[in-house]
Amino acid sequence: MEEDKNKLQTLSEALQKLQDDLQTTIEARQKLEAQQQENKAVQKEFASLSDEAGIYKLVGPVLLKQDRTEAVGAVDGRLEFISKEINRTEGRIKELQDGAEKKRVALLQLQQNLQMAAQEQASG
Repeated sequence: MEEDKNKLQTLSEALQKLQDDLQTTIEARQKLEAQQQENKAVQKEFASLSDEAGIYKLVGPVLLKQDRTEAVGAVDGRLEFISKEINRTEGRIKELQDGAEKKRVALLQLQQNLQMAAQEQASG
């Protein structure tokens, strides 16, 4: 019985850690999605510019003229990287959700076993 209580405590702690990790990972995905939207807006803005329009990059307190091809390439590269990170993060979220669900099921089974054992002990 004492061993089961220790298992219950360990499972509860593991489940809490998984839930904390899941929350952190979801927040990371949200930040990535915000960055993706920002970069898509920049990409859309680049598409609407004329070929002669100047593109400037803010570096510290200074605006530096930037080559259009270089600027477009940088934004495209960032979007590609962000998309890969979102996919990787989605996979991690799925792993954490699956792990949390398994821990939850194991926890419920252990709680039921403890309740049954307590009932048998009380009646017997």
